Amino acid sequence: MKKTIVLLTITFITLTACSKESGGNEPPQPTVAVLSFPANNEPCLETNSVNDTQSSITFRWNAGQNVTSYDLTVVNLANNTNNTYNATSNEKNVTLEHDEPYSWKIISNGQSGSQPAESDTWKFYLAGPAQVNYAPFPAELTSPISGSTTTPSEGLISIQWNCVDVDNDLVTFEVYLDTTDASTLVQSVDFASNTTSIDVAVENNSIYYWKVIAVDANGNNSNSGVYSFRTN
Repeated sequence: MKKTIVLLTITFITLTACSKESGGNEPPQPTVAVLSFPANNEPCLETNSVNDTQSSITFRWNAGQNVTSYDLTVVNLANNTNNTYNATSNEKNVTLEHDEPYSWKIISNGQSGSQPAESDTWKFYLAGPAQVNYAPFPAELTSPISGSTTTPSEGLISIQWNCVDVDNDLVTFEVYLDTTDASTLVQSVDFASNTTSIDVAVENNSIYYWKVIAVDANGNNSNSGVYSFRTN
């Protein structure tokens, strides 16, 4: 009887150890893809014209390790439309509207149970036929964060945005802010840096809407889209 109990105990311990060992074997994690083309903050000229309004472009990135597939996400920054394309290699051909600014990133997917790895996000301007000048990228409104609450100091708050232009000919930022729809121009700011910050007058306990229009030396402009914030 004692011998049987000992054997059962050894069997239980062995099975438990095996179970723990197998449970500790996590799948290898995919590595982050390194973006290659189209280049960041540059016009993309290596394209094939599809029709009067569209061009095809082959996105490329350095292959990661432990990757089973990739998800390429492309965002039209002019209208904020978002599309995702699956790829099994480190390149993907996509047809897009030309004469538009875009951003793109790669999600590396691994085996079941692993965590996807997200790349940096790059921006580019998809040039059209014979295009020689490009509108600025839409400004990124960085502060206050949309939907956040901020406390004015002596009736003022600081707002901040980032903006780049592939031609490096930014001239002016038009700042719109009000409590209805961001249609009121409150200040024009001469371009001095890709990151710009100004103070604006606000009232307490109010919801504000704001946007920034970036204008270059050729009159091309881009709209950041409307963000909102609340004041204490």
